Amino acid sequence: MNKSHPVFSPMIQGYWRMAEWGMNTQQQYAFVQQHLELGITTVDHAPVYGPDSACEKMFGQVLALDSSLRDKIEIVSKCGIYRGEGKQVNHYNSSKAAIIESVEQSLMRLNTDHLDVLLLHRPDLLMDADEAARAFEQLKAAGKVKHFGVSNFTPAQFDLLQSRLEAPLITNQVEINPVNLQVTEDGTLDQLQKHRVQPMAWSCLAGGTIFSDSSEQAIRLRETLVQVGEEIGADCIDQVIFAWVMRLPAKPVPIIGSGNIQRVQTAVGALQLELSNEQWYRIWVASKGHGVA
Repeated sequence: MNKSHPVFSPMIQGYWRMAEWGMNTQQQYAFVQQHLELGITTVDHAPVYGPDSACEKMFGQVLALDSSLRDKIEIVSKCGIYRGEGKQVNHYNSSKAAIIESVEQSLMRLNTDHLDVLLLHRPDLLMDADEAARAFEQLKAAGKVKHFGVSNFTPAQFDLLQSRLEAPLITNQVEINPVNLQVTEDGTLDQLQKHRVQPMAWSCLAGGTIFSDSSEQAIRLRETLVQVGEEIGADCIDQVIFAWVMRLPAKPVPIIGSGNIQRVQTAVGALQLELSNEQWYRIWVASKGHGVA
């Protein structure tokens, strides 16, 4: 399967909140340059980020400022989620026509001729794996997408799609944090490690829950993260959390969601930290509220 990772930088800059950052195009361009200097060259997008796909459009305006910028980055985008209009409900669509049309629209918004990675954003209960595979093959043959992956897929859903493809799916973008341990327990990370497929980790900081929630779990986690942070020389518990995620043997690549370059810089500092087995499990125990069997 995927024995070497072809695209991602050690951490990924997520742009799902770009429309909320309050930056003009020049400021956005400066932000991209700053995270490139930190070694973050991979950026994460999706058509549903921001109202009316605003985040892809904004990033396309940044790329229009500097034609050399595209060759310095890897763009990940997604497809498959559709916001209902009028009386329609939000729904998924992974048909061949929908996948190809979504990519064409993303390329236009992002001001580029190709995506480095395309992900199916959510599992579609109506996905015809043969049809999705034909869309992937057509996009790859046309040079519009280099690599393909999925997001939030179960192992069975991942295997189904992979069974129809010659090229390996290169990632499964899943939620990984000390609050939500699901993918560490349901076989998702085991399967990815088996096939040497590196997951992308979203919501590593649990949407801020760890910092603000008053639940017993969150209180235990905060106390333990502070203790472990002092032991390993971390600047803050954010770094401990990112180090905890990256300690997993599937080698997750964390996605950073902040538009504050200081917070991005802090996150990158986690690359220099390492947890012992005992420290990793101490955080796991704090989350679970009980020890190992």
